[in-house]
Amino acid sequence: MKVTDEHNDRIAKMKFFSVYPLYVAKVEKKGRTKDELHQVIEWLTGFDESKIQKLIEDQVTFEEFFEQADLNPNAHLLKGVICGYRIEEIDNALTRQVRYLDKLIDELAKGRAMEKILRA
Repeated sequence: MKVTDEHNDRIAKMKFFSVYPLYVAKVEKKGRTKDELHQVIEWLTGFDESKIQKLIEDQVTFEEFFEQADLNPNAHLLKGVICGYRIEEIDNALTRQVRYLDKLIDELAKGRAMEKILRA
């Protein structure tokens, strides 16, 4: 599936604070914790819990969120299909980074071991 420019623009303008509660609900519904969610976000972005909270309060877009991130050098190891898109085939860097986050959260919700999620 080809990612369109409109799709990339929509992702860039999406507000992190509006999606974050959905992430929490998804992982908690599957028996995982908010702390585990934060661990996954921190692994990918370098953001600790206080930084995540600040980004939520500031109502940043995903574009602003990932501009401030220090992306994990092993993020490229995240592969597979998420939301109908093969991550490694996404040309737009920001859209790929958002899909990295989606993939990590999906693996967490599916009960995958943390060591495997974090590519340890």
